[in-house]
Amino acid sequence: MLRIFHDTRYDFIRWWKTAVIVTALFVVAGLGSLILKGINYSIEFTGGTLMQLEFKQPPDVGAIRATLEQSGISNPEVQKFGTDREFTVRAQGHTEVAEQNAGAENVAKQIQTALTQKYGADAFTVKRTEAVGPRVGSELRRGAAIALLISFAVTLIYLAIRFEWRFGVAAVIATGHDVLTTLAFLKIMHLEVSLTVIAAILTVLGYSLNDTIIIFDRVREDLKKKRNEPLYDTLNRAINETLPRSVMTHATTVLATLALLLFAGEVIRPF
Repeated sequence: MLRIFHDTRYDFIRWWKTAVIVTALFVVAGLGSLILKGINYSIEFTGGTLMQLEFKQPPDVGAIRATLEQSGISNPEVQKFGTDREFTVRAQGHTEVAEQNAGAENVAKQIQTALTQKYGADAFTVKRTEAVGPRVGSELRRGAAIALLISFAVTLIYLAIRFEWRFGVAAVIATGHDVLTTLAFLKIMHLEVSLTVIAAILTVLGYSLNDTIIIFDRVREDLKKKRNEPLYDTLNRAINETLPRSVMTHATTVLATLALLLFAGEVIRPF
């Protein structure tokens, strides 16, 4: 049987101060930007219209944006979507969001009409259209927040029951650290917060909890053996003993994530 990182004796705890400083700077930078500029919500949460278009010939992004603005679409966002012939058009202005109440297809038709007049009916095809009203967007945003809070609360309750208080507190801090780091990464990379991203955050929470429980269980077992050694050495021993399992688990996860990133397409890529 293949054995990886067996009987290792790495001093992981030695670098805890450096890790804390680097992580703190990263989280402060990300959350500072989050506080100043707010969360970049997707169409699902803000309401509005999104269209994915495929042109026969690569168009000029500026020309698309100017055409939409001239047709009455306020501050349209035009972004390349994969190839240089595919683009997404987002209309998330207050006017466009309000128009969703009158009819979900109104703004989409306005966008399509403007581009047809500019490039011709055969110059592009509409691959996908998403139109979300403001009430639905608000309900989705509230539901996502409730899902995150409930999952975090259940995690805290489980940790409080499973471990003694000092391990429970450490597990809560570790889990919170992973969630905050993920949020900071999302903001620094300017990624949209969508339902797919919420699912990814919940997945990170699950992996974090799983790793924490595995390592803390080993720490608890080593403490029960009553070795005459300081807690520093016990923690290092526990991490090294669970290292093969952690490496295999994370390697499998990374391979699955790379497969999604490379082959699943743009829609699921934020996950």
